[in-house]
Amino acid sequence: MNLNDAIIKRINEICEERGINICGTALNGGKSPSAIYDLIKGRTKCSKVSTIKAFCQGAGITLAEFFDREYFNEFED
Repeated sequence: MNLNDAIIKRINEICEERGINICGTALNGGKSPSAIYDLIKGRTKCSKVSTIKAFCQGAGITLAEFFDREYFNEFED
């Protein structure tokens, strides 16, 4: 798993756990949903921290909570 795969996995986990969708979460965080969809669909290979932070704000979690998964320590470059 690479870093983008781990980020995508975590976004999907959070949406499933909280019963939220990417579009609404991105908008609540002040970011266009297309930024997150581009990441998920592979059009963006390097995600910006600001995009992840906006997603986190929309989901009501911190960046620390987002990255609090062991698989973020195990990804390949």
